[in-house]
Amino acid sequence: MTTATIKPRVTARAEDTRRKIYEAAMEMFREKGFEETTMRDIAAKAGVALGGTYYYFSSKDAIVLAFYQDIQEKSTSLVTDVLADKKKLKERIRALLDQRIKLLDPNRKFCSALFRHAPDSSDPLSPFSEETRLIRDAAIEQMRIAMEGGDVKIPQDLKPRLPYLLWLYQMALIMFWLYDRSPQQEKTQKLLDKSLSLLVNLLRVSSLPLMRPLRKTVLELVETASV
Repeated sequence: MTTATIKPRVTARAEDTRRKIYEAAMEMFREKGFEETTMRDIAAKAGVALGGTYYYFSSKDAIVLAFYQDIQEKSTSLVTDVLADKKKLKERIRALLDQRIKLLDPNRKFCSALFRHAPDSSDPLSPFSEETRLIRDAAIEQMRIAMEGGDVKIPQDLKPRLPYLLWLYQMALIMFWLYDRSPQQEKTQKLLDKSLSLLVNLLRVSSLPLMRPLRKTVLELVETASV
């Protein structure tokens, strides 16, 4: 006879403690820096025993993954409203990008420190890692929603991979934004305006017969680089 595993009920008090630890950690990361902050620092800031802190979060990495998840959940909950009155593909993609940057802005300095983890897909904190796959898939799904409601006809062979390409475009822009030292990140806005216009124009002509060989090459490259 098999005994079913009964998961312990998560109480309101436990949720409150977890949130307290998470918020204390984020405050410490912003003020002191991610690398410099220790789990002991976080426990003291939250007013929770060190052992209790490890009970809710096994490491600083686990807290960062919770941060990624939090940002993605907030973004997902806003997608319908953000895209509701926008029919043009350029406006829809721009709305998602603006929303993502707005959500990240309070933690810009902290996110800059995290981006050193990005290139290594074996690093749990990389946006290309296995640990962040579900978060990444949710972000790519947002791009699919933006694409399908837009005014640009996307070739059938490109359609399945375009959301991933748009997500890569988003990641590149976020990286530029994180290191943009211009007033109010003006350079990021200029880059976004010009690059997005170019991107949408390329998509408009991508369905032409003479573009098929180029599409095939691009899709092969994407397949090779996909995570």
